Amino acid sequence: MAGYKCFQCGKKLKSEDLKKRFVCPECGSRIFYKPRTKMKTITTD
Repeated sequence: MAGYKCFQCGKKLKSEDLKKRFVCPECGSRIFYKPRTKMKTITTD
């Protein structure tokens, strides 16, 4: 299940919420992006 964020209003959306229409229910924007999660880097000595 992919998580998206609206570029215009910043609302977090799930892929199920978008259904077949890729339009933000809040502002009507069609531009989304997938926010990156923070990754922890491990270094070896």
